Amino acid sequence: MQQNSLVSIIMNCHNGQRYLKYSLKSIFNQTYKNWELIFWDNLSTDSSKKILEQFRDKRVKYYKSKKFISLYKARNLAISKAKGEYISFLDTDDLWKKNKLFDQVKILQKNKKIDIIYSNYDLKNENNNKKYLKYKRRLPSGYITQNLLNDYQIGILTVILKKKIFKKLKFNSSYSIIGDFDFFVKASSSNKILSIQKPLAVYRVHKNNLSSKKLDLYLLEVKKWIKENNNKNKFKKYNLRDIKKLYIKLKIKFFFLKFFGVKLGM
Repeated sequence: MQQNSLVSIIMNCHNGQRYLKYSLKSIFNQTYKNWELIFWDNLSTDSSKKILEQFRDKRVKYYKSKKFISLYKARNLAISKAKGEYISFLDTDDLWKKNKLFDQVKILQKNKKIDIIYSNYDLKNENNNKKYLKYKRRLPSGYITQNLLNDYQIGILTVILKKKIFKKLKFNSSYSIIGDFDFFVKASSSNKILSIQKPLAVYRVHKNNLSSKKLDLYLLEVKKWIKENNNKNKFKKYNLRDIKKLYIKLKIKFFFLKFFGVKLGM
């Protein structure tokens, strides 16, 4: 496969020094080499920039916010700097498997009708010292809006998509946590999505991304999304009752997480 399609990798960082080195290594270890890294520093006060500077490479583009901004506003700004045909995302605590970009770009080059690709991912739990856990479900493909409303399964760390999608759609910066959900549910109605069943990335579970504040805010934002989108024309043909059921399931799931440290499979 010719590696002539540039992939812009978006990495937003705010004090991400703890795992940053490992995330960056997983980018530099990619078998697909035609990429640029758009590293958006959201006023970090730790050693994140120094860690990034250890990876001396002209493909790395560093930007620093003039003031602290929301994650999704920062993500939109980082995307505006991207020069690639395709966009991919990696947070400072997650990892890619070495063939992640190669496998996805190969499909996009062969099948021009595909707009977005995502995959399964493994879990690495830092809270109980467990190694990689297989987190594998059968993922849907096609125009999958109703599937996502029934059971949202897109992990942004696994995604690659055509940059042209962002001409019509941006991340909603009013959200702090569910901006990914909002974006991909809306994008799925007019863009063909392909799933890859094998895991192409590793999501790191640690105390910061399972904090009580984050879980509470997640539920509040899901409730807000249901209220704002329940009567919108673009969702009239879809059944939003399922996302209301999902909201109730999430409340039960997060109750067990917060008070018993038990993760329920949903």
